[in-house]
Amino acid sequence: MPAAGRIRPSNLHPPCPTLPMITPFDALACPLDGQPLQPTAGGLCCASGHSFDRASQGYVHLLPVQQKRSKDPGDSKEMVAARRRFLETGVYAPIADLVSRATLAGIAPASTRPLACLDAGCGEGYYLRQLTHAAEQRGQPLALLGLDISKWAVQAAAKREKRGTWVVGSNARLPVHNATLDRVLCMFGFPVYPEFARVLKPGGLLIQLDAGPEHLRALREIIYPRLKEERPRDDTPPAGFALESCEEQQHAVNLDSQALIADLLCMTPHLYRTSPEGRARAAALTQLTLGAHVVLRTYRRLG
Repeated sequence: MPAAGRIRPSNLHPPCPTLPMITPFDALACPLDGQPLQPTAGGLCCASGHSFDRASQGYVHLLPVQQKRSKDPGDSKEMVAARRRFLETGVYAPIADLVSRATLAGIAPASTRPLACLDAGCGEGYYLRQLTHAAEQRGQPLALLGLDISKWAVQAAAKREKRGTWVVGSNARLPVHNATLDRVLCMFGFPVYPEFARVLKPGGLLIQLDAGPEHLRALREIIYPRLKEERPRDDTPPAGFALESCEEQQHAVNLDSQALIADLLCMTPHLYRTSPEGRARAAALTQLTLGAHVVLRTYRRLG
């Protein structure tokens, strides 16, 4: 299938200079008792006195120790750095364009109401940054929230984009009030549908992006002795949602250096799933052409 076209400024609405395009999302809930969090001089606090400091990079840690499964959950500092280097080459730009178009679809031109948007598993913030560019070109304000369980990922994201809200947290217990979001993005992530249904407004959209069966196949054929049989695709909507649309996209990715191939492997779970022999075969490569294949499903929140 052909890759989706990039968003072109000539097809977009000019931004309105009187409105801030990107604003923080502020309907946050205390991860300990669910009460509203209010801003303080140094972070956030609820009426019960639970306080959460804002780090120097601009993010807030809302993942209590008792909700962690390990001391340092999520992607490591090395994985985050590898993903940042890889994504900054632009090789996944068609995927980011696809996500941005789906997120902004159906909005009235020149809408002045901020679209409240959560990236649940935001990583180092690449896809949200691309979404902000697309929204600014359309003149569509966003109330932005990026959340990830990895403090290293959120730290990197907050350094690059200062205008939104960035929190360390878990999809299993989102620190967000009920029915306060217009969009939830879950890309190559771990969807928790009851939580997504809880925080989305009725009629809000869940934008879910998953790897297709051909995604990175050329690399997988090198690092694994054999590939697992693909499961049949299931488009059954989760409870509380209706399937709005399903779109597949494929495009070629040309990697022209060993360092770039190493970054790709490092940023994926394949790094830990493959054997030392498989990693050695990948390390010997100096160039690689492979396919990026994704499936994007849009679900509408019922109610």
